Amino acid sequence: MKIALIHDWYYTNGGAEKVIKALSKTFPDCEHFALFDVMSDTDKLNLLNTTKVNTTFIQKMPFISKFHRKYLQLYPYAIEQLDLRSFDLIISSSSAVAKGVLTNSNQVHICYCHSPMRYAWDLYHQYLSESKFGFFSGFYAKYVLHKLRLWDVISANRVDYFISNSEYISKRIKKIYRRDSTVIYPPVNVDYFNIVENPSRDYYFTASRMVPYKKIDLIVETFAKNGKKLIVAGDGPELKKIKARANSNVTFIGHIANEKLKQYIQNAKAFVFAAEEDFGIIPVEAQACGTPVIAYGKGGVLETVIENQTGIFFDKQTPESLNEAIDKFENMSFEPTQIRENALRFSENRFMEEIKLFIEDKL
Repeated sequence: MKIALIHDWYYTNGGAEKVIKALSKTFPDCEHFALFDVMSDTDKLNLLNTTKVNTTFIQKMPFISKFHRKYLQLYPYAIEQLDLRSFDLIISSSSAVAKGVLTNSNQVHICYCHSPMRYAWDLYHQYLSESKFGFFSGFYAKYVLHKLRLWDVISANRVDYFISNSEYISKRIKKIYRRDSTVIYPPVNVDYFNIVENPSRDYYFTASRMVPYKKIDLIVETFAKNGKKLIVAGDGPELKKIKARANSNVTFIGHIANEKLKQYIQNAKAFVFAAEEDFGIIPVEAQACGTPVIAYGKGGVLETVIENQTGIFFDKQTPESLNEAIDKFENMSFEPTQIRENALRFSENRFMEEIKLFIEDKL
C-alpha cells in the first residue's frame, strides 16, 4: 500500500511537527508532501528520516522563508496541484490547507486536524486588529479570508475521516465543518522528561514563540507587577514589545536547546501557560517533569491538566486573574510523581498504536 503524508508546510519545529514525526515512525515508507519546505536537512532527518519533501510552486516564490504569509491567497490553489493519483492512503496533517488535496474514489483520505484554519475563523478579528492594515490592504485581507473560509468548508468534504487532537478541536470541527471526528491526542515524548531530585523551585517559567495569541505579554506584565522571579524562553516577532513590559525580576533567555529547556522546566516552581491552545504539548512536558502548571482555563489544557492535582487554572486572560491564581498556587502543595503519572497518558507509543488501529479499522 502506498501512503502519502501531507503537511501544511515545513517551516518550524513545533507541536504539529511532533505529530508528523510520530506518523513517519508509524509509516516509515510513506512519501512526504507540503506547500513548501524551508527546514534544514538536519531537522528534516530528525523528523522524517529523510530530506525529501515534494512541494508545490509556492516553494519557488521569492523570499519564501521570510514572507510565506504573503502568499496565503495562493495556498488553496497550490495544494490542489499535488498529484497523488498513485497513492492508496492519504494522511493529511492540517491546520490550514493540507486537508484540501484532491483524491479519487479509490483512495482513502484521513485528516489529522490540529484546528480549522485559525486566522480565518476563531482568530479572524484578532488577526485583523493586530495586523494594523490600512483601508485598502484591510479590505483585501478581509476578502482573501472570506474566500479562504468558503474554500475551507468545501475542502472538508474531501476528507473521508477526521481525527481531532482534542475534544476542544472536535467541537470546533463539528461547528465549522459539520463533521464528526475521533479524538487521538498528540504524541508527547514523556520518556525524555523526568523528575529530578531536590529541584531549586525558586522561579516560575514559561516558554513559547513570541506571537500575540500565546499571551506571553500577559505573563510578563503580571510578574512585572507582582515582583516574583520569572524566566522566559523563546523568541519571535513580539519579543521586543514583550521585553518593554518587563522589570528586573523577569529574565529572557531566548531560544534554547531541548536539554536546557528540560532543565529549566524541572527546576521551576510552576510552568505558566496563558494561551487558549488547541491541545498544548508543553504543559504536558512540564507535567512529565513533575512540575505543576498554572494555565488559562480554556482549550485543550482542560483535558491535560487536572485542577488542584497537577496544576490550577485562571479564568480570564488578565494580569489580575493570573496573579490571583499565582497567590492561590503558593498556598498549595503538589505531588511530583502524581503530576508525572498524569502526563504518561499522552506518550508517543500510545499515539502510534491508536493511529494504527484507527487506520486499520477504516481501511
